[in-house]
Amino acid sequence: MQRSEVPRRQAPGAVGAGAEHGARDGFGGAGSAVRLAALLSTPGPSAAVAVSAESVDAVQVAWTGDGPAITGRAHGRLRPGIVTPGVTGTNVSDAAAVAEVLGNVLERLPRRPSRVALVVPDRAAKVSILRFDTLPSRAGDLDALVRWRAAGTAPFAIDEAQVSYTAGTAVGDEGRELVVAVMHREVVETYERVCTLAGAHAGVVDLAGFNLINAVLATVPDTSAGDWLLVHAADGGSTLAIVRRGALVFYRNRAADGTGGLGDLVHQTAMYYEDRLDGRGFRRAVLAGEPRLEAAGAGGAASRRSIEARLGTDLEWLGAVLGPGVTDGTGADRTALDVLAAPIGILLRGERRALPGAAS
Repeated sequence: MQRSEVPRRQAPGAVGAGAEHGARDGFGGAGSAVRLAALLSTPGPSAAVAVSAESVDAVQVAWTGDGPAITGRAHGRLRPGIVTPGVTGTNVSDAAAVAEVLGNVLERLPRRPSRVALVVPDRAAKVSILRFDTLPSRAGDLDALVRWRAAGTAPFAIDEAQVSYTAGTAVGDEGRELVVAVMHREVVETYERVCTLAGAHAGVVDLAGFNLINAVLATVPDTSAGDWLLVHAADGGSTLAIVRRGALVFYRNRAADGTGGLGDLVHQTAMYYEDRLDGRGFRRAVLAGEPRLEAAGAGGAASRRSIEARLGTDLEWLGAVLGPGVTDGTGADRTALDVLAAPIGILLRGERRALPGAAS
């Protein structure tokens, strides 16, 4: 194994209790889900749930000869203020009420799952891209090194954190960037508890932004080459991510605190891309959060126009981007695909099957 490779672990690690085993790639349990293009080491769940500040959404996906197919989906609204995502704090003020909504959502799927992959809001974790000139060859040594480096990024003691990481771009001959996500253990357990109360086990817990990327990587053939931008407009904040040749090279989440709009955040990201990442232009720019911007009416339209003007390219709605690569028999339109994109992504993460238009 070359020094720049990230050791893979097949045994339970120190992240949590009972989940998907494999690389140090997520929160819920012994390593789970922050993986952009790594293969699952065990078969994953066939159903995924996304909990946001506004709703609970569930989807079931199966593979057919034409690629991924949505076999079931359901949506449930949450009472305002019942979920308030954050790196620290309560996050879920009434777990029983959210679990009731989730239980009703799961009942409406064609087959009620007992095991799910769980997507939580980006605001619930701190994500950093850390550069390492060399990497230890032993998994345990790498775990310790990553936790030590991550301690400087977390707003709480690292002993209270669940830390996950996945490989980013190579640095020289022996180094590599790692995408490192830190989540307070109590926050993870809060979201897992909702699933437990609803009668489902959350074997994988991951962030929405990562799995919007996963959904695109798994269903859109040309996104493994060149640079592309994800703009995610979510309740309470926005996430911007830049993917280069299939690897995450930039990630930023900012709360909606009134200090600047989405257009300002895109402008700052574009400047960083050009100056620090030697960016030569995005092959495409994808906008997630269509229902939120559409609800904003003229303000949302103006925000989109300002972003397009700064980037010099059209923004593509995420639902429209995913549509050609996802078979659907449930009547999901472009807006529904936007809402379901993150739970679809966590189910498809790492998949490189023969997609329509892709080489097999």
